[in-house]
Amino acid sequence: MDRLALVILNYNGQKFLQQFLPSVLQHADGFPVYVADNASTDGSLALLRAQFPTVRVIELPTNTGYAGGYNVALGRVREQYGGATYYALINSDIEPTPGWIAPILRLMDANPRIAACQPKIRDYNRRTHFEHAGAAGGFIDYLGYVFCRGRVFATFEPDNGQYDDNRRVFWATGACLVVRAEVFHRSGGFDAHFFAHMEEIDWCWRVQGLGYEAWACGESMVYHVGGGTLPKANPHKTYLNYRNSLYMLYKNLPAQGLWAKILFRLVLDGLSSVLFLKQGQPADVWAIIRAHFAFYAHLPVLRRQRQQLGPQQQLTELPVWPQSVVRQYFFGGRETYSSMREE
Repeated sequence: MDRLALVILNYNGQKFLQQFLPSVLQHADGFPVYVADNASTDGSLALLRAQFPTVRVIELPTNTGYAGGYNVALGRVREQYGGATYYALINSDIEPTPGWIAPILRLMDANPRIAACQPKIRDYNRRTHFEHAGAAGGFIDYLGYVFCRGRVFATFEPDNGQYDDNRRVFWATGACLVVRAEVFHRSGGFDAHFFAHMEEIDWCWRVQGLGYEAWACGESMVYHVGGGTLPKANPHKTYLNYRNSLYMLYKNLPAQGLWAKILFRLVLDGLSSVLFLKQGQPADVWAIIRAHFAFYAHLPVLRRQRQQLGPQQQLTELPVWPQSVVRQYFFGGRETYSSMREE
């Protein structure tokens, strides 16, 4: 069994494979690199066969998104290649830096309770600043709004070493995520109903309920383009984010106050729709409406999932932000993680 397997999930990412796979291989520290292809139609497989013969290719018959794709791909790594102690899940638009792997493995080896760990994520196109997807580790407030050290809503901090520590967080980003393989498989992996976006937050929440932890490793850093498979301006991204947030909250929030939080979140989503409308983005308004109806339609499945999870671990037992990040950011003028901590 390998100590680490690096697994890139690809969907029509030929240009990113061409650009970034060489650096992934260069900085893989001798560990095997896999590309799991989610039924691409852009020539990705031909590129891999012609230019990257050392990469182990896993062909998936249909595109089941990030969640379903990785569930199948990591199962194949275990069944066909003997598995690994850790999996590094890497987006196709990630550029690693030299030595990024070793600090994460040291941290996880030293603490067997760590099930998920991420490096610092910097913006590939604005290289001094943190990037949206994960930044220096993710948190969630008591109303279910997610944010990061280094990125709160649309405010991105420069990386001046302020988050170079290793620390426990609520969630580690799926853009570049190292997971403990045994925990991943035992927990059932990602929820395939999410398809893409926020499935790693849901998974981190669930495994913390099993007694494990998520961490950010400030000694490790990679660059991320962002929006490689689904561009940031695409209304379908809006749909997935709003729908999956509701899925996640309903599945994982404690029973006490569940519907009060859900209803408040629905109201705030409505306010977001007003902002999108004022900005001339009616497609995003429709995406939020569709997300809400998808949530209502999926409630029977979500109820069964809550029952399968058993007693919910109280949010107060997890590293949850005790304030409302919406209030702090939009009404309190606190736009960075550091300033929010001072309140």
